[in-house]
Amino acid sequence: MKDSVFYARHAGDLKRVAGNIIKVAGNERIVAFYGKMGVGKTTLIRYLCQSLGVMTVVTSPTFTLVNEYASLDGLVFHFDFYRIDKASDVLDLGIDECFDSGHWCLIEWPELAEELLPASVVKVFLTENPGGRRTIRVETAE
Repeated sequence: MKDSVFYARHAGDLKRVAGNIIKVAGNERIVAFYGKMGVGKTTLIRYLCQSLGVMTVVTSPTFTLVNEYASLDGLVFHFDFYRIDKASDVLDLGIDECFDSGHWCLIEWPELAEELLPASVVKVFLTENPGGRRTIRVETAE
């Protein structure tokens, strides 16, 4: 495994981090975002989608469980597993087809369905430090 670490003090810094995540991900299109409530997962995903050329408003799919966006790089699937009861609920969303599609799959709260994620998934860990500075650690399978 390979780790890359980035830091963000302001929301604008997350835009830079989003571009770095795209570079670090390389050809891998499945990215899982870990972190406590309010640490900035959705905001980071919003910037990542902007970097991919998504022109529509990016919102958390907390209640719909998945949002689909058109981008300059094809479709982007944005999942939020916060409200699922068991991993098998995710299968009902057609996640296998999304994973196999080659399109970007961005997943919030992936720990609730960890066993369904491919081994090659890029994992992004967000933590908030004193003073509001965030550490973003990106783990790749390489």
